[in-house]
Amino acid sequence: MAQPVEFNSIFDAITKDPSEAAQMRFRADMMLALRGYFQDKGWDQKQIGAKLGVKQPRVSELMNGKIHLFSSDLLVGFLAKLGFRLAPAFTPATKTRKASITCTVDQQAAD
Repeated sequence: MAQPVEFNSIFDAITKDPSEAAQMRFRADMMLALRGYFQDKGWDQKQIGAKLGVKQPRVSELMNGKIHLFSSDLLVGFLAKLGFRLAPAFTPATKTRKASITCTVDQQAAD
């Protein structure tokens, strides 16, 4: 009997390329965060479109999680239009800790 195949995420099952899986995972996470933000604001699709500078059908694709239609660059640009900035930072290794890369999200301006 064949051994069952296990994956860490659905994206690892879709592609064997770890870079491509990471891109899909990032885009999905970004879209979920944006959707949560819009829901928290109580904005309808027309209001979202106005904030992002896109038409309502594009907002619908975003809200419905069609990750294959959105690049990471576009999603980061949407964050910027909302006044947010991704801020990655590198921390070098020391004798007591490993090197790390972290990413915070800074809000630049109120919406």
